[in-house]
Amino acid sequence: MEEKLTGSIRKNISIGGFVEIVQKEDQRTGMLTEGEVERILTKSSQHPHGIKVRLTTGEVGRVKWVLPE
Repeated sequence: MEEKLTGSIRKNISIGGFVEIVQKEDQRTGMLTEGEVERILTKSSQHPHGIKVRLTTGEVGRVKWVLPE
């Protein structure tokens, strides 16, 4: 089994890749939403709380984990 990569480093994330994000409204509970990356919204190479992305479903959140292919 491959390990999940952290979502705080931009180069770990690719468009079309699958990730687990935390949406703004789920930050308190830590509930994760899984989906395919449509767009990477964070410009910097890393972010302590996770790189912000938009999923193909339109949901926006910070990446916690990049799922292995």
